[in-house]
Amino acid sequence: MARIKNKTLEQIKDETDLFLQTKSRNKEKPPRKAEKANAPAEPEKRAKKAQKQKKDKLTVRIIPLGGTDGIGRNMTVFEFENDIIVVDCGLSFPEGGMFGVDLVIPDMTYLEENSEKIRALILTHGHEDHIGAVPYFLKRLAVPVYGTRMTLGILEGKLEEHDLLDYADLIEVKTGETLKLGAFSVEFISVTHSIPEAVALCIETPAGRIIHTGDFKIDHTPVMGETIDLQRLALLGSKGVRLLMCDSTNAERPGYTPSEARLYSSLEPYFALKDRRIIAATFASNIHRVQQMINMSAKYGRKVFLAGRSMVNIVNAAIRLGYMQIPDGILVEQGDLKYCDPCRTTLITTGSQGEPMSALYRMAAGEHGQISVGKNDLIILSSSPIPGNEKMVINIINGLLKRGAEVVNDSVTAVHVSGHASAEELKMMHALTRPECFMPVHGEYRHLKRHAELALEMGMPADNIIIPETGKVIELGRHTFEISGDVTCGQVLVDGNGVGDVGSGVLRDRRRLAEDGVLVVSVCADIARGSVYGDVQIYAKGFIYSEDGNFDELKAVAVRSVERAMAKGSDDPENIKARLREEMASVISQKTRRKPVIIPIITEAEQ
Repeated sequence: MARIKNKTLEQIKDETDLFLQTKSRNKEKPPRKAEKANAPAEPEKRAKKAQKQKKDKLTVRIIPLGGTDGIGRNMTVFEFENDIIVVDCGLSFPEGGMFGVDLVIPDMTYLEENSEKIRALILTHGHEDHIGAVPYFLKRLAVPVYGTRMTLGILEGKLEEHDLLDYADLIEVKTGETLKLGAFSVEFISVTHSIPEAVALCIETPAGRIIHTGDFKIDHTPVMGETIDLQRLALLGSKGVRLLMCDSTNAERPGYTPSEARLYSSLEPYFALKDRRIIAATFASNIHRVQQMINMSAKYGRKVFLAGRSMVNIVNAAIRLGYMQIPDGILVEQGDLKYCDPCRTTLITTGSQGEPMSALYRMAAGEHGQISVGKNDLIILSSSPIPGNEKMVINIINGLLKRGAEVVNDSVTAVHVSGHASAEELKMMHALTRPECFMPVHGEYRHLKRHAELALEMGMPADNIIIPETGKVIELGRHTFEISGDVTCGQVLVDGNGVGDVGSGVLRDRRRLAEDGVLVVSVCADIARGSVYGDVQIYAKGFIYSEDGNFDELKAVAVRSVERAMAKGSDDPENIKARLREEMASVISQKTRRKPVIIPIITEAEQ
């Protein structure tokens, strides 16, 4: 205490400040001894953190370009850094209001912009909604195409029609094989569907294993081909599946989808009839069913005629590849039909979906050149309408009934079974593969939504389920699963030889033509003098302005409009046309509440 007393106040203050500063530094920084003890652990922590960050960067981009907003146009892109693989390339049929459109295919702009990255196009099976757009794909992108023998056999016929067969790089694969494609490896797994050699895909990626089921059902007694390889799917599930992408078409249907083999007993009584000609409509690619119909026809002494180009092409391909066995002498050519007893004849035809210009459509409309439907015909529609096609199918049924035929479809008796898994089979797929994340595919939104609900019922966390949308980029990482941005997407309309040249404006005009008709207005004008010569000519198609068919009022409107435009100094015929079109449309709308397509023609008078 004495020494403290001898210190000045300044010395005590300085020592106190030094003590507090030292204490503060000791709190912020551990003693050197402790630092040395913990030193070996710090690099390990940093290494673990860096490894986790690296894993998070191993992100695969999954981009649906079709197949997630309705039935058809199936196409999915898998991308990692500089590698892309594409699964399926299908089409859909035009919806109501798409006047003159033949087919609808996916917008492939994103793939064209990244063409140097594409390693392969992989096909899961040979249905139109999975391979129908391949010719249009190959016209833009020189990419190898992988598929099973049957799938490529059907595709060859399509490529030949487009003069692409000699240039296409088609590579056959078998179930159980694995391909190495850049950062991806793809294993082909046998599944059952309504066409032989359908496959699911096991895609090994830097972000983990992805199972893409393709279209499937669990059929233990298929008419031909392998059964679904449940054992392999279960083994992959036990090893760990990061993401399951699964067919959702029948997610709303409870229970199990019946086996294709069940149809034989349902169809046989009709083929046994001795007083009816059978006209059976089904998908051309459903060669299981076509084979059964041919077998039943042979059993009951019926000759068989194949109607429809796609039916003939696919059956010929199946025969050539050994997937169908046709009894000798049973198939007849069109010219020999007149020599056959109609009650001992079976016609197997396309048109089960009511497609315009299909063989059955023309029969129903009375426009088929060789086949006339009447009261001695029994029509079997061995299919169910694809969502959106219901009205077209009903129209065909009505047309056939009006001609006196009897029509049998799935709503009357069991003449069709689906090729897609129902709810309990979907649950089994989830149970076998045990995925961490899930994405429903192939179907309308209601199908995808119901499939997502099934996954929730199976215990999948809601955060691990994404319902995809066309063009939305889904990023799958080791620890992440999220939507991130979008790409150019949509549908491209095929009209004759034109691909993509029919846009919304053209469709709008066609719709107006169908609803309100067209009006052509021809005016002869001296633009330099600002006057109209001669009589205005108006031609109408599908449009009625007045009960007496008189266009005098509209002619006067045309003259005033043209003269007014020229009086304001316009010497551009396009500007004059635009004003004429606008003023005439206004008068017509007020008078008739109609909006015809107006086509003005301005002819300049000779000086």
